Amino acid sequence: MPFVHVTWLPKACRNEKVRKEVASAIIKAITNNEVAKAADIPTDKLVVRFSEAVDGFALPPGHTAESLGLDGEKN
Repeated sequence: MPFVHVTWLPKACRNEKVRKEVASAIIKAITNNEVAKAADIPTDKLVVRFSEAVDGFALPPGHTAESLGLDGEKN
């Protein structure tokens, strides 16, 4: 399963809307190009997770194409 881990400074990813927008852009970028097709990266197996670099907050849940509503889009 392809896994993308995004680490950034505190407070930047605490907003759920921002995390969803960034995860959506990452999934689209990874799955909608010739390299992804050649590497056979399926959108239903790609997970994007976020963490913060400094503080000790728990990790928010990861995002998938399905959780972002992208599963109906073609690669």
